[in-house]
Amino acid sequence: MNKLLLLLIIVSSFFHLETGKGQQRKSDNILIVYLSRTNNTKAVAQMIQEEVGGHLVGLELENPYPKDYDAIVKQVAKENESGFLPPLKTKVNMDNYDTLFLGFPTWGMQLPPPMKSFLHENDLSGKTIIPFNTHAGYGEGSSFETIKKLCNESKVLEGFSIKGGAERDGILLAIKDDRATDAKSLIEKWLKKIGILQ
Repeated sequence: MNKLLLLLIIVSSFFHLETGKGQQRKSDNILIVYLSRTNNTKAVAQMIQEEVGGHLVGLELENPYPKDYDAIVKQVAKENESGFLPPLKTKVNMDNYDTLFLGFPTWGMQLPPPMKSFLHENDLSGKTIIPFNTHAGYGEGSSFETIKKLCNESKVLEGFSIKGGAERDGILLAIKDDRATDAKSLIEKWLKKIGILQ
């Protein structure tokens, strides 16, 4: 009886170790790419990474946007109107990843041009895409639909959207303190709903 119990403990321990290794390898295949001007989207990206692991990458442009709010609003409106895709400084080898979280703020009720650049520059065929968004109170606009159109050969899961700051009103990082605690809870529920967390 004691030998049988010892054997069960050894097998159980081995299974637990192997399961842990598998989970670690799975998180190595996750990339979390985000664009954040006021650090609200970055805060959400970091919360997602705490839950699922993976690699965190902030998008950087070759020519950064102006710091002045009115100037960036005008520039982004022109880019959206003309279809201009700003060149990115950030380069990622997508062969290393199966699952991609895409985080961004809502700009002009649309997907920001730098995120469009990222989607055009990378072949995401066959990958799982999971969008997440911060906004000033008006929601994600057309951004999630744009991702579905640009990633039509990918599996796009249900996105997550949460109110962040309102730069126009001088409210920058808003997802902190109690709001951060609430956001973490909402993110965990969303990740469970879409089957990323058990």
